[in-house]
Amino acid sequence: MEKKHVSAFALYQNALLTSTPEVKTSSVKITAKKRKENGIQPPKSIKKTKRKRMGKQVIKAAQREERVESLTEEVQCGERSGVALDALLSDLAKVSNSRVRASKLFQWLIHPISSKSFFSDAWEKKPFLIKRQNPDYYTGLFSTAEFDRILRRDDVQYGVNLDVTSYRNGKRETHNPPGRALPYTVWDFYESGCSLRMLNPQAFSSTVWNVLSILQEHFGSMAGANMYLTPPGTQGFAPHYDDIEAFVVQLEGKKHWRVYNPSLIPYRWLGIPPPANFSHSEIGKPILEVVLEAGDLLYFPRGFIHQGDCLSDAHSLHITVSSYQRNSWGNLLAKVVPAALEMAMEEDVDFRRGLPVDYLTYMGVQNSDKEDPRRAQFLSRIEGLMKKLSNFAPVDAAVDQKARDYLHDCLPPMLTAEERASSVQGAPSRWENGEAVDMGVAISGQIRVRLIRSGIARLCSDGEAIWLYYTADNSRVYHKEEPKSVEIKPEHTDAMEFLIHAYPKFVTVGRLPCKLAEDKVSLAELLFKRGLIHTAEPLQQS
Repeated sequence: MEKKHVSAFALYQNALLTSTPEVKTSSVKITAKKRKENGIQPPKSIKKTKRKRMGKQVIKAAQREERVESLTEEVQCGERSGVALDALLSDLAKVSNSRVRASKLFQWLIHPISSKSFFSDAWEKKPFLIKRQNPDYYTGLFSTAEFDRILRRDDVQYGVNLDVTSYRNGKRETHNPPGRALPYTVWDFYESGCSLRMLNPQAFSSTVWNVLSILQEHFGSMAGANMYLTPPGTQGFAPHYDDIEAFVVQLEGKKHWRVYNPSLIPYRWLGIPPPANFSHSEIGKPILEVVLEAGDLLYFPRGFIHQGDCLSDAHSLHITVSSYQRNSWGNLLAKVVPAALEMAMEEDVDFRRGLPVDYLTYMGVQNSDKEDPRRAQFLSRIEGLMKKLSNFAPVDAAVDQKARDYLHDCLPPMLTAEERASSVQGAPSRWENGEAVDMGVAISGQIRVRLIRSGIARLCSDGEAIWLYYTADNSRVYHKEEPKSVEIKPEHTDAMEFLIHAYPKFVTVGRLPCKLAEDKVSLAELLFKRGLIHTAEPLQQS
C-alpha cells in the first residue's frame, strides 16, 4: 500500500497532542543523597535509615579523600604548539558548515585532549586540568587592556555589567555603587584589593561574542562568560558552587584554585540551584589544588565547590566560559509532566476518579510509620497511574518548548564576511543624494539559498499556528529582547522544514516543496529579510 503523505503543517498542528593524552576513567562513584522536596520532611522511617547510614557515609567520604588522584585529571603540555586565536577564527570563517566550525573551536579550547575523550571521561563527572606551559595560547580572547578600553568607551553599569567584590576574614561582600562604572572609581576599587567581575563581556568584546556564538552550537545550550580580574594577594569570592559547566580560561597572571568533592555537601552533585557560599569547615579538603598560569585551562562540572585566590606576586585575569544551565532531564520533565497530566485527566477516567474518603487517616507524613494495608494499596494505585502517565507525555512538544527557551537564551550569530555579503546585511540599499537607492534585490526560483547557521531557527507549534523561532535578532545582552518569531503559513511549512534539514547544502528556491512558484519566492523573501538565510552568491540589484 502506498504511504500517504502527511504535510509538515499537519504534524506541527498535532505536536501538542501526540509525541513520542590518555584519560583515565575514574573508578570512584560519588552518589547524591535523596532531596527534601517542597519543604516536606521525609517520613520518620526514612530519617531513621539515614541516621544508621551516617557512620558509613563518613567513612566513605574519608576514603574518597584518600583517592583524590582518581577524581581529577591533569594534562601536561610541554609543547608550545597551538593556533593563535585570531588566526583560528580567520580559518573558521572559511568553514562552510557552522556545526563543524563549532566542533573545531571547542577542540581548540581543550587542546590537546580530544572532544570525544573529554565528553566520555570528564563531562559532568570530574574536574579536568590542562597545564600548557604556553602563556600565549589564549592571547586575543580578552585582556586587561581591553577591559580598560571598554570602561572608557562603553556604558558599563555597576550591578548590570560589573560587580566589585571582596572576600576577607570569611566574609563575602559586594561593593557596587550606583551608576556607570568609570575608570577612576573602578581602578580605585582594584587598588584597594577588590576583585572585578564583568558579567557579560560578550556585550562589549566582539571576539568574546564570536567565540561564544560559535560554541553555543556545539553545546546545544547557551554559552555565556564572566571575566574576573583579581589583584595580587586577594580573593573575591567565598567557596561556592555553580549550576553551570565551567571552563576557566586563564588569560593573564596566575591564580591558586581549590576544587572540592560535591558529595560532601548534600544535594550538590551537578549543582541543584540556587548556588550557595560555604565556610571552610563545611567542605573538607580539596580534591584538586593547582596554580593556573596564562594559557592553562581548568574545567569542573556544575555542583563542584571551588574557590580561587591570587598569589602575592601577580594579578589574575581569567574568563569562565559556561554552559548547560537548566539543561537537565529534570528541566525537560518539568515541561513534560504537567502537560502529560493535563492530557491524562482529559482522556482517561482513571485519573478523574475520586480519592478514598478516608485516605487522610492513613496517608501523609504523620501516618508514614503505620503498618496499614490501605497504605500499600494507595501507593500501588499511585504507581500504576504514574506508569500510565507516560503514555500521555507530549515529549516532542516539550522539547520544542525547551528549544524556544534555548533560542531566546542564545547570542545572535556574528557573521563572517562571506555571510554578511550574501545576506540582508550586505544588501546595497542606502541613502544617497537625498534618496534611498539600490532598494531592489531579486530573489527568483534560480537563486540558491540556505540557512545562515545550522541552529539559527526552529519550527514550533502552539497548537493553533506554526511559528519559526530564531536568534538572528537577539541581543548580545542576555534576554534584553523578547523571543523572536514569525508565523509560518501552512503552504510554507514543508518548505521551511526542507530548508532546515538541507543545511549545510544550498538549494534553489525553485526546489522548495511549495505548490505555487510564488509561495517559494515569498518564503525565501521573508527569510532573507529576517536575516535567516543567505545566498550562494551576493544578490544583484533588480
